[in-house]
Amino acid sequence: MKKSLLIILLILSCCLFMGLKIITDKIPRSKVPGASIIYIPSGKYLKHATFGYSSLMADLVYIWAIQYYSDYSIAERFDNLDHIFSIIAELDPLYLDPYEMGAIIAVYEARDPYLAFKVLDRGLEKNPDQWIFPYQAGHYAASTIKDYELAQQYYKKAMEIEGAPPIVKRLYADAAFKDTDYQTSWQNWLEVYQTADDERIKKIASNHLYQVRSALDLAQLEDAIEKYRQRYGQFPSNLDHLRSAGILVSVPKDFDENEYIYNPETGEVESPSKWWKR
Repeated sequence: MKKSLLIILLILSCCLFMGLKIITDKIPRSKVPGASIIYIPSGKYLKHATFGYSSLMADLVYIWAIQYYSDYSIAERFDNLDHIFSIIAELDPLYLDPYEMGAIIAVYEARDPYLAFKVLDRGLEKNPDQWIFPYQAGHYAASTIKDYELAQQYYKKAMEIEGAPPIVKRLYADAAFKDTDYQTSWQNWLEVYQTADDERIKKIASNHLYQVRSALDLAQLEDAIEKYRQRYGQFPSNLDHLRSAGILVSVPKDFDENEYIYNPETGEVESPSKWWKR
């Protein structure tokens, strides 16, 4: 009985594939060479049709996809990128390389980082223990579209997954700074500084703490200087006048306890050191 059922299923599967081949053979190969896989409704169907060999089929589709996206003569090849890599994900959800490669193709070939986020989000959904997917998404968010808030969100997801390397926390802190979330940046760089065993990492954290502290202090000083100008019609002759005028309780100093450099003619104030040269 089981043998007969298996034979029937094989015959039906062959008929379905033959029907699909007849349809796709009508498509000009010069337009979409080797692209029959594009017209498969979903990876779930193909998975059932492989009778337990879905991982092997995932390998075959992935190899084909690499060849397909290496053919620069196919102008519209990126239109079905998400569908193709979703088929691989359905066939073998734990197959990690295609998620990363799909995102790379989306970012650097299709120039579509949002498509990369979609591929990587799918990878994380199916492999919630893999920090690499939100880590890469954070990198693309920060480097390609300069969306540091989104980068923060992805780096935070990566940080919360066991096994994530320490650099993720540093990237999270840096993204927070670039998103002007100075308090979050300060807190995380301080944690890096306090927990690092490597003196090089402690120095990096110290430099970034200087950077964050300076950004906070300079914003406070610039606001106070503007209030003084509006009140007295001129810039203060020195920063201590901000304290004596009651605008500031005290004049802040930089992370190294040095005074900020102030130009009374222009009202401009700057850090005494460059944070990356300390």
